[in-house]
Amino acid sequence: MMRSLWAGVSGLQAHQIAMDVEGNNIANVNTTGFKYSRVNFSDLLSQTTKIATAPQGELGGKNPMQVGLGSQVGSITKIFKQGSIQTTDKNTDMAIQGDGFFVVSPDGGATYKYTRNGDFVFDADGNFVDSNGYVAQGWVRDPVTGIIDSTAPIQNIQIPPGLTTPARASSVVTLKANLNSGDTIVNKSPIYQLDSNRNWVDKNGDGIQTSDEIHDENDIGDTIFDLDENIYEQGQDFGSLFNANGEAFALQEGQGIWISAADATNSQNINAAAATKFHVKLNGVEINVDLNGTDDEKMSQIVNAINEYSNTTGIRASASGTTLNLLNDNKTGTEADSKNIKLEVQADDDSAISSVSVYTAYQYVYQKTPASYSPPSNDSTKQFFNTTEDLRHAIQTNFRLHTDYSGDGTIDATDKNDGVEVTINEEGKFQIANPTGDAFNADDGDEVVADGVDSDGDGNDTNQADTNANDWDLAISITSLTNATENISSNTKFTDAFAALQGNLPSGTGFRTSQQITAASHAASIDIFDSLGTKHTVRFEFVKVGYTEDGGTEWQMKISVPKPGDINGGIEPKNIAMGYVKFNSDGSLQNYSPTSVTFTANNGSTPNQNININLGDFGAFNGMTSFDNPSTTSGISQDGYPGGDLNGIRIDETGTIIGSFTNGRSFGLAQVAMANFANNEGLESEGGNTFIQTSNSGDPIIGAAATGKRGFIQASSLEMSNVDLSRSLTQMIIVQRGFQANSKTISTSDQMLQTLLQLKQ
Repeated sequence: MMRSLWAGVSGLQAHQIAMDVEGNNIANVNTTGFKYSRVNFSDLLSQTTKIATAPQGELGGKNPMQVGLGSQVGSITKIFKQGSIQTTDKNTDMAIQGDGFFVVSPDGGATYKYTRNGDFVFDADGNFVDSNGYVAQGWVRDPVTGIIDSTAPIQNIQIPPGLTTPARASSVVTLKANLNSGDTIVNKSPIYQLDSNRNWVDKNGDGIQTSDEIHDENDIGDTIFDLDENIYEQGQDFGSLFNANGEAFALQEGQGIWISAADATNSQNINAAAATKFHVKLNGVEINVDLNGTDDEKMSQIVNAINEYSNTTGIRASASGTTLNLLNDNKTGTEADSKNIKLEVQADDDSAISSVSVYTAYQYVYQKTPASYSPPSNDSTKQFFNTTEDLRHAIQTNFRLHTDYSGDGTIDATDKNDGVEVTINEEGKFQIANPTGDAFNADDGDEVVADGVDSDGDGNDTNQADTNANDWDLAISITSLTNATENISSNTKFTDAFAALQGNLPSGTGFRTSQQITAASHAASIDIFDSLGTKHTVRFEFVKVGYTEDGGTEWQMKISVPKPGDINGGIEPKNIAMGYVKFNSDGSLQNYSPTSVTFTANNGSTPNQNININLGDFGAFNGMTSFDNPSTTSGISQDGYPGGDLNGIRIDETGTIIGSFTNGRSFGLAQVAMANFANNEGLESEGGNTFIQTSNSGDPIIGAAATGKRGFIQASSLEMSNVDLSRSLTQMIIVQRGFQANSKTISTSDQMLQTLLQLKQ
């Protein structure tokens, strides 16, 4: 009987503990990150009155006879079920989605506590603390390397109030862009200016060539700049150029134009009175005429016979008495047999005509390799050119020295027209001027003086121009060039670009210009920073200058910074560095130079700042490319920034505390550590929503959020208590009923004892 009393007492005690646990659960229904507990009952030892016996023969086995002695609380289990996530308005609140605990310390890392309560805030010293004042543990950004090393030991997270970030000098500029390799472009610029001098530039305008004025226009590495820092005095490969509409000339080897400086004229006295036949070969065409009638009639017959072939020879004839006048304005035809006047006498009775050739038109032919000028001997001589300087110089020299202006069949001193100047102006147009007087011209023997030295011992130490040149009017004509023998067709776009030069240009102050000639170009700019955080704009300019050996394109690259910046090693102009970019025939990057520049801002910042230029990998398409697509910049970046003050905080899902600064930069300042355990239920509650490690929880495995089975962090959120009120209230009813039933066991046993005591009465 006494056993039932003690059994009831044990039941009361066990259910009382269960009620305490459920009461605690309900009390913490709104506690952030709280995990409810569950009571598990177990029975006490049982009193065995009979042991179990095994079966014996025909007699079966018997089970043991035991009387239980009551119940007890076997365990109280903490249930680490995920709580609901509640969004908050505080950016330093954090909720863990998944397994894991925040690590906090009350003593600078000597001991650790663990919590699911992510209600953190920065205190007056910048410590990242929870509501207990415990400091969150994690990793802090290394101020030297700028790296947060999550493999290092954890420490207090502290971000000093008023944190500033020093300026970072730019060390790399990365540019991704496409440079149009097609035959039609939108981004274009005029071709570079060229003066009337060959292999030197009159920098000071005194007309005297000195040693420091020597300059090879066709060497793109020998670059000079005007006062506005624009490149000038540089030839460009005509094969890579475009007309004013952005349409490629696409010049092929052997294509070109005919250019005439003047009408080809010649006058011959014809003794028509005694002549009965007229035999002549004119520009390769044989003309035979039987003459009769008066002298005037005979001259008319000769003129008419010649003019019948004008469409072939280009020559028109007229007569003045017995003088036969021949004229070719060089506007007919596209081959040599229709240019100039080439007169060859055949057997003739009484004619006074003699063989004569008058050259005022020459053919200018493109070739893909570098070309050098050679004086023409006749109009069958090809004047080869590759660059704009080649063509400019050839035209000017022929206009000055190799044009039969007098029409006498001999090009001599009387035909010199040294005043002619062929240049390329700032608009990218070929310009022909015909000023009066003579100009310095080394090609016709003018004395070249270097640095005031009397080079030929004539007593002069200045450039000497000859004084026997004449002023001739120009009658310029331009036609296409073809060569049926070599299967060379005309290039209409190229011819049309120069057609505007046609017309009369009297000796004087006038000039004539071609259409604008352009080059494919592209530009991109970005701000870089020096060690003081001062901003400087670096500009990249690209101009197409030719083709590589495998058919890819080559572009000149100009890198510039504002003055007084220096990226050219102290060489003038100090603020400009020149280079190139070459592409393979598939549009991939072949190579480029320079790959880095040394920048000195000359403003008190650290000098010789090395800046790497990253245009992509050689042979790849991950940077600069050259496809038949419009030129465009797809990305340009650099790694520098000015100094700034901290003005905002946010936390990402890995627990990284990211600071935003007034300079527009954002980077990680620290990272919150997380711990997980082999047995979460083995942790011991410490109050204040914290746990401590026990021997049955296992050691903490500390690392970054979202790694190693640790959950990720949701910022501006808190994890709610996982207490389910419906479960807890139902459980309270169950516990209450169990408690009441156990109390009945005691009261019933008491009544039975009273009955037993009354038996002796």
